[in-house]
Amino acid sequence: MFAARTIGHPLDGRAGLHIYFLLQALQLLNRDGRLAFIMPADTCEGVFAPTLWRWITSRYALEAVVAFAPEASPFPGVDTNALVFFIKNATPQTHCWWARCTQAGTTALKTWILSGFLETNDSALVVNRRAVSEGLMTGLSRAPTTRGTGGPRLGDFAKVVRGVATGANAFFLLTLEQAVTLGIPSAFLLPAIARTRDAGGEEITTDTLQALRRSGRPTALLALDGRPLERFPGAVRAYLRHGEVEGLPRHALLATRRPWYKMEQRVVPPILFSYLGRRNSRFIRNTAGVIPLTGFLCVYPRESDPDFFEKLWAVLLHPDTVTNLALVGKSYGGGAIKVEPRALERLPLPADVVSAAGLSVAMKYRQQEFCALVGNETSANVRDRNGTPKVARGRHQVRQLTARCAQEGGRRPWR
Repeated sequence: MFAARTIGHPLDGRAGLHIYFLLQALQLLNRDGRLAFIMPADTCEGVFAPTLWRWITSRYALEAVVAFAPEASPFPGVDTNALVFFIKNATPQTHCWWARCTQAGTTALKTWILSGFLETNDSALVVNRRAVSEGLMTGLSRAPTTRGTGGPRLGDFAKVVRGVATGANAFFLLTLEQAVTLGIPSAFLLPAIARTRDAGGEEITTDTLQALRRSGRPTALLALDGRPLERFPGAVRAYLRHGEVEGLPRHALLATRRPWYKMEQRVVPPILFSYLGRRNSRFIRNTAGVIPLTGFLCVYPRESDPDFFEKLWAVLLHPDTVTNLALVGKSYGGGAIKVEPRALERLPLPADVVSAAGLSVAMKYRQQEFCALVGNETSANVRDRNGTPKVARGRHQVRQLTARCAQEGGRRPWR
């Protein structure tokens, strides 16, 4: 309610309390007053960030943003990527300073701030002048970029879904020994992987799975359907009754399911993405056919052709693709990042890498983007600089795209 009253829009429920402290502080700021506020990077990276910062930068002057390299973190050992924002209650401005502190304990940052953000040659502080609009598009926690928005993205070639949320891993994820002891029939078990550190390389193979089983790691997911409890075999019924005695049906997630033991379903993903950890986030080939839990994202290529898969896989392994993860992920302490499913679909793929791999995208996915554009621009009163209604312009683009699709045999190479 406070956010809705203040900025005119409710914020996503995942916004932390620090967001509301920032809004209150801005409300109390006198004209020409200046505010220095330290906050975690999710202030600029959460789903609520565009709404929040559009409101701030349309009413206040964003003077500067300071980020920190992992080795220069003001909170070493804490899993937070801190930023410092300098905001003035004055006429909004089109540009701001963006600085990245690269050395712990340096006095360069203090000197730069006290100078009124004058340019500095100190190697401990990398300073850029950037357009506020570019900062909002890229993310104020991220370094400036000249990358456009029209290049290939992962979502052009694949769909991304989060891994299975069991609601109670200790109950639903078993070792094979546990499953045998409990008498759970194999028909109700699926091979699964829960922890990112259980996937040590760029591929999960049957040998990987066997090694995990030998080490005692749980790799069997109890994947039950929604049939009534009495229709399960006796061993399964007994185990579920044990879960009821333990209070599992009252757990937050399980309480929303009908029945509580019905497991989420996933088609086995050919590619997994390890989306959070102190190790580098990475794509993992799933030749073992495991079902991933929420430590991973599921990546489904939009085409089943093996040649398409190999080309996409080559692009995903490229260092430039991995580097681009920082453009769409939420950053944490120690250089760790977290990438949500929709954000991963927005991952920019280097156009030259895509072209070199010979990867092409079915035109229907580009057409869907234009259809979404038409759906979003519903007002006939919204016109471009030539006076053409944007709805009409978007529909014209769809017609052009459809015609080009026919000419190119239904595919579009990136070149």
